[in-house]
Amino acid sequence: MPQTIKTRSGRTLILPTPEEDAIITAAAMSDPDAMPYTDEEWAKVKPLVRVGRPKSAVTKERITIRLSRDVVTQFRDTGDGWQTRLDSALRQFITEHPLHG
Repeated sequence: MPQTIKTRSGRTLILPTPEEDAIITAAAMSDPDAMPYTDEEWAKVKPLVRVGRPKSAVTKERITIRLSRDVVTQFRDTGDGWQTRLDSALRQFITEHPLHG
């Protein structure tokens, strides 16, 4: 029975036997237009793209907070970036109203 693997999409792939793999590899190695990359060559062609937002020098803390509905609505109505604008408004408040402890 041939060895198989399932892909994430649910497809079943039949893997070559070691003998078939050796034949495929020998055929590929004999083709001068299809020479495999060396480890050094692979390192050069690896994509340098990072997934997601770049790391910030100043990180923020994720919290859960309850705010008045009208406050949240007003900031959300300003569109994308509303949480950043809310953070800026709170920062401005603490700058103008320093706590004395």
